[in-house]
Amino acid sequence: MYAEGTGVTQDNIYAHMWENIAASKGAKDTTERKDMIEKQLTLTDISKAQKLTHDCVKKNYKEC
Repeated sequence: MYAEGTGVTQDNIYAHMWENIAASKGAKDTTERKDMIEKQLTLTDISKAQKLTHDCVKKNYKEC
């Protein structure tokens, strides 16, 4: 959704966050999408996405 802006404002940082979460839950098709998103992000953006991932998991996926 976030990678394409489907129903939400397009945001590659949040797209990367959700791909990280999907991968941690065992989704097998996340690597290619995550790699495509990463090409559009800076290292700072990737770091932000990783922090958002950690925070979202810590909040049990609520208000992410």
